[in-house]
Amino acid sequence: MEAAITILALLLVAFVALGVYATVKAVGAAKRGVDRTITQARRTVEDTTLRAKSFGQVGVAGELAQLRLSLRTSMRATQDALHAGAAEDASLAESVALFRRLSEHGLELDDELKRLEREPDRATVAGLLPKLRERTQRITHSAESLRWAARDRARQFADDDLDALNAQIDIEAGALRHWAVDEPSSGAAGAGTSAAAPGRGPGTDWPEPAASDDPAAGNSDTADRAWSGPAREESPQAITAPDPRLRTTYPWQKSTRPETTN
Repeated sequence: MEAAITILALLLVAFVALGVYATVKAVGAAKRGVDRTITQARRTVEDTTLRAKSFGQVGVAGELAQLRLSLRTSMRATQDALHAGAAEDASLAESVALFRRLSEHGLELDDELKRLEREPDRATVAGLLPKLRERTQRITHSAESLRWAARDRARQFADDDLDALNAQIDIEAGALRHWAVDEPSSGAAGAGTSAAAPGRGPGTDWPEPAASDDPAAGNSDTADRAWSGPAREESPQAITAPDPRLRTTYPWQKSTRPETTN
């Protein structure tokens, strides 16, 4: 009884622990989903604001917004391309590591550009714009190099796979059409075989020889009759009286009586 109670208590504790673990995991997943949604919404709003500033404002503010928008767009596109390619190609792991290092410089530049947007001294900011533009171009150029290299690699793999698939399809199509090449040759071979058969060729009207009752002598006799033509008639025997001395006498036959003369 005590053992059964102990087992039930352990099962209850296990179920409670499993329920708590599942609840924590569900809450964590929900929190991550909410954070991801908030981050995407914030990013969308910020990008829309930057796009509006780059087109609606002129001068230093518009230039800073344009640099930030260009930097963020390039880095985000490269990140998506590398992460999508790394899931299928393990050799892109080094590229992902390099992009993480590049992202640190990109985030640092984005924060600096964001701070300069609130800077009231526009003259100083205008003097910093050439260096900021150069840094932005260097970072975006490196990001674009990684992105296009990953895309070219994926496209090359797709082309190689397509070439191999086309070659296999051509071989299979040729194998499926092989009957069209074999049919005339097989027909000609059949005609040649029938023409070569004995008693079947053109100009040969000999009937097939009758099967012999004796299986041992049937083959030779049949062949002789088939290739020798019609059998010759036996020549007539000479009219000669049989010799009475050579005639076989059987017991049941009556003896010949001598003729009597009167």
